[in-house]
Amino acid sequence: MAGLPHRDEEDEWLWLGMVSAVVGGPKALGGSIPRNRLEVHTALTKGLPNKAAVHLVQGLHQLPENDVLNVIGFAARSWQRHKGDTKGHLNTERSSRAWKFAEILTKATKVFGSQEEAERWLDQPATGLNRQRPIDLLKTQTGTELVEEFLERLEYGVYT
Repeated sequence: MAGLPHRDEEDEWLWLGMVSAVVGGPKALGGSIPRNRLEVHTALTKGLPNKAAVHLVQGLHQLPENDVLNVIGFAARSWQRHKGDTKGHLNTERSSRAWKFAEILTKATKVFGSQEEAERWLDQPATGLNRQRPIDLLKTQTGTELVEEFLERLEYGVYT
């Protein structure tokens, strides 16, 4: 899988903890964080709680909300309904997209040193991505894979 190097159990648990924090941690995820990728799959199939998506979107510092909502799969009007429903859950597709965005944001934060810098990078045209904004590429699976691969190259100092 692109962008996710092999991790041992401890590394995977730490990684999942960091990603979970971006979506609100145990409180937003119904009391616990996933311990492995199979638990992530199960949680996404059931649907992330709406409050996890709200935490994700409200935790952003610079990225335009509409850009992130497009990545997750929300129109502004439907987002307003979901945002107010604190007991509801996202569907599987939106859950998967929100989690993947949280993974990308976590990876970019690691690469650039802060969430603010990660968001700035996501919002600016990237030379290694044919001058496309990474946030725009996250709307498709193929674009997401390109962003993940590019972040991997940046992490290891390979810019082309």
